[in-house]
Amino acid sequence: MTNQTDVRQPFQKTRIVKKLAIFAAGLLVSVSAYASSGGNLLQSGTDLGDQASLQRGAKLYMNYCSGCHSLKYLRYSRMAEDLGLSEDDVMANLNFTGAKVGEQIQVSLTPEHANQWFGKMPPDLSLISRVRGSDWIYTYLKSFYLDESRPLGWNNQLFPNASMPNPLWELQGLQHAEFGEADKKTGDRPVHGLKVTQAGQLDEQGFNQAVRDITTFLEYAGEPAALKRQNLGVWVILFLAMFTIIAYLLKIEYWRDVDKH
Repeated sequence: MTNQTDVRQPFQKTRIVKKLAIFAAGLLVSVSAYASSGGNLLQSGTDLGDQASLQRGAKLYMNYCSGCHSLKYLRYSRMAEDLGLSEDDVMANLNFTGAKVGEQIQVSLTPEHANQWFGKMPPDLSLISRVRGSDWIYTYLKSFYLDESRPLGWNNQLFPNASMPNPLWELQGLQHAEFGEADKKTGDRPVHGLKVTQAGQLDEQGFNQAVRDITTFLEYAGEPAALKRQNLGVWVILFLAMFTIIAYLLKIEYWRDVDKH
C-alpha cells in the first residue's frame, strides 16, 4: 500500500514554495517603492482615531483638492456618518458639485478642460493611500517647489515632473529647491533640499498639521471600514482575553480529574 505521507510531501513543498514566492514578491514591491522615493519619505504620523483630524482633513481636501480629484468610492452620506458630521453640514459645506447626499464624491472638472490644462484627467484619489502609502502622500504634499521650466511653474522633489501645481501654496507659501552639483553626463542637478522663501498663511508647524490632516482623511477614504474595524478590535481582544481565562480554568478542571485517576 502506498504511503500517504510520501504522496503528499511534493504537494506540501509546492505550496510552501508558492507562499515563499508570494512573500518575496510582496517584499520586493515594498522595497522597490521605498527605493523609488529615494528612501526619504517623511513620517506622516496619521491617526485614524483622531476624529478632529479627519474632519479638518475633509475640509481641506474638499477646498483644495476636490476641484480636480474625485473620491468615487466614497459617498457623502458615508463620510458624514464616519466623521461624526450631520448630512446637512456635509451638503452645505463640503459639497461643491450639487450631488445628492447618497452619491459618490465626483468633480465638476470636465475631461476637455483637464486635457487642456493638465494634459490628462487628474486621477481619482480614493485608493491612493493603499497604493502609495500615507507617508508617501505626506511627503509628496510637502515636496512642491517653484520651477520655471515646468508648464505650470511647479515641480516636485518626490515625484519629478508632476503635471500639477502645488494645491497648498497659499497655506505653505512659495518654496524653492536647493540643488546639488550637476551630473557630468546628463547635466541634471539633483534636488538636495527645499526652503520656503515666502511665507504662506500657516507657519511650518501649522502647515505640517494641515498636510497630516489631509493625509489622514485620504487614509480613511482608502478604507472607511478601518474605523469600525479598530473599534471592533477592542471588543475582540476583550473576548479573547475572557475566553483565555475560561479555557485555562477549564483545563485546570479537566486535569484535576485526570490526576485523580
